[in-house]
Amino acid sequence: MELIKITPDNLAKEHICCAIANDKDIQIISKKAWMEQRLAEGLVFLKGNVRGKCFIEYIPAEYAWAPVVAEGYMYINCLWVSGQFKGHGYSNLLLDECIKDSKEKGKKGLVCLSSKKKMGFLSDPKYMKYKGFETVDKAQPYFELLYLPFDSGLDKPCFKHTVKEPWPNGGQKEFTLYYTNQCPFTAKYVPLLEKAAQQKGLAFRTIHLDTREAAQNAPAPFTTFALFYEGKFLTHEILSDKKFEKLLASISL
Repeated sequence: MELIKITPDNLAKEHICCAIANDKDIQIISKKAWMEQRLAEGLVFLKGNVRGKCFIEYIPAEYAWAPVVAEGYMYINCLWVSGQFKGHGYSNLLLDECIKDSKEKGKKGLVCLSSKKKMGFLSDPKYMKYKGFETVDKAQPYFELLYLPFDSGLDKPCFKHTVKEPWPNGGQKEFTLYYTNQCPFTAKYVPLLEKAAQQKGLAFRTIHLDTREAAQNAPAPFTTFALFYEGKFLTHEILSDKKFEKLLASISL
């Protein structure tokens, strides 16, 4: 399979695997606008020449939109090979290219966000550990920071203190959603959630993390989408309005 690297020159014409739609779709517009700024900071978006989810996205950890301390490492934002492409070694191909590129750039190793068990939008812990990654730090309720050092004796990455402190808005009957435009899906679903909450008369506050500095000081490891209620973390998985309805049924309002 041929790999295509997104550059400032081809960003406009290449499709973004995680959200295939026309160029006027708000999801595409928001994701590409975010990417355009990050490319100058060393963001790499490498995808297969297929129409579907088969890509890896990574960036120097100093520029990652995540509350981690990992100077000199490369941070993997997302490695996604959807079911239709599994069994062909594409995950290995993409990750091996990331490793090769990172070594050539003099990086200490790789870092990624995972979980105790496989969960949506997070790196698959079983696969990453099979590839040599180790758990280097943990954060409530289920987040794990994995790393793959390229040499021995290197300083270990960790989560920033912001994710270890008490979560915000404790005791207030209010939903608080932190999100970024790093994932195209938030552009579509955040407004739908706001509308659904408004129709139900629920207090629903959104905090758009629109700078790297804000994301690096967020209260949850996954800054793309982090939903809280009464100061309790609920989920990092991007919700549709229907999934939000199911979530409401499972908690005591």
